[in-house]
Amino acid sequence: MLFRQRILEGIADGSVTLAFRRWKRCGVRRGSRLRTPVGVVEIDGVEEYAAGDVTPQEAASAGYASLDGLWKDLAPDGTLFRIGLHLSGPDPRTELRERSDLDAGEIAEIRLALDRIDEASRRTPWTADLLLLIRERPMTPAAVLAERLGRPTAALKRDVRRLKELGLTESLDVGYRLSARGETVARALVPTVQKGESPDGPDTP
Repeated sequence: MLFRQRILEGIADGSVTLAFRRWKRCGVRRGSRLRTPVGVVEIDGVEEYAAGDVTPQEAASAGYASLDGLWKDLAPDGTLFRIGLHLSGPDPRTELRERSDLDAGEIAEIRLALDRIDEASRRTPWTADLLLLIRERPMTPAAVLAERLGRPTAALKRDVRRLKELGLTESLDVGYRLSARGETVARALVPTVQKGESPDGPDTP
């Protein structure tokens, strides 16, 4: 369930407490928690709704100045759902990303988590290579990183999300970068790789 930036800002300041969606199949349920750029959004309730029952006040609570504005943003087909929601707190990954003062035990736990991801993969280990490539080339489009690693772009994005779940990467308007936590882990993974070097070795003139 995606939200426009202005709707996210309304959720963050409490002015948006409803959402309307047309779906063939309901995409959320009461108690669902969605991670967004402004924090974790919790679903308070979901009910099927008739279009004629939506009031201007409800449209305003969904972040729209009018019912017409709401209808323009909705999918043309599907069942209409009225969704109550609120911001329940910050994304826990944010705190993870900002922590760089990791002790040896914490680094060992992260390395074990990365090893498990690699072991579950159907291809050769990839987590360290991707971390170091993002470190070397921050703000690089996903398609360029994917080409560098010989991966489909959609698959690379899924890989990055795995690292993001561990608080190691951050998404930017274009590409990614390592978080403070990710920088600490990258240094622990390959201590000899210095800033400006590629994962394959020092850059040559």
